[in-house]
Amino acid sequence: MSGTTDTSVLIIEDEPEIRKFLKAILINHHFKPSFAETAKEGIKLIKLHPPEAIILDLGLPDLDGLEVIKEIRQWSAIPIIVLSARGQERDKVMALESGADDYLTKPFGSAELLARLKVTQRHIRHAISDHLPIFENGNIRIDLEKRHVFVSNDEIDLTPTEYKMLCILAKHVGKVVTYQQLLREVWGKNAEENNHYLRIYAQHLRRKLADDPMMPKYIITEAGVGYRMKAL
Repeated sequence: MSGTTDTSVLIIEDEPEIRKFLKAILINHHFKPSFAETAKEGIKLIKLHPPEAIILDLGLPDLDGLEVIKEIRQWSAIPIIVLSARGQERDKVMALESGADDYLTKPFGSAELLARLKVTQRHIRHAISDHLPIFENGNIRIDLEKRHVFVSNDEIDLTPTEYKMLCILAKHVGKVVTYQQLLREVWGKNAEENNHYLRIYAQHLRRKLADDPMMPKYIITEAGVGYRMKAL
């Protein structure tokens, strides 16, 4: 997988070995990397020269990475991939809830990182705009004005709850949507402990989308964290 010509990626990382590793990978695959060793330096660079993607370490010397994500999300939607030695599900959820698009646990492989960058690029390409009434991804087409859903040009019948859940996943296509976020947006803030709702409705959606539950093409389960609509 290669980036498009001069796809710019800002790496905010204080470990020299990791920076060297990332630089070699990205240049070899036609990305244009730039670097910051601290949170403050990274935020300054983003404002001066906005990159097309950000790779962010959570354990920075001057500011926790979660605070960096929250700061960036106040004024930018640039895709953020988190790199961290913190591998607990709680840490992943916190990063994603703060506004990160994806999460990689150290140590990680070059193929995995490149795959995640590819997903962020697709996310940008497919992202639902308030000004675009049609969402398309693979064989799925959602008419957002008429609230109709098609699979391979055949209209499928969804309940209002199924439609709402599908649209939330489509809005964040390519990005993990946490269980808590889905529950809040579909059922309201008082439903955040009812994860079984999500399992049931994810099963319903997969069946109606003709999505094999053993090898799903569209709705991917991120164990312990949430769901992702795969960008195709």
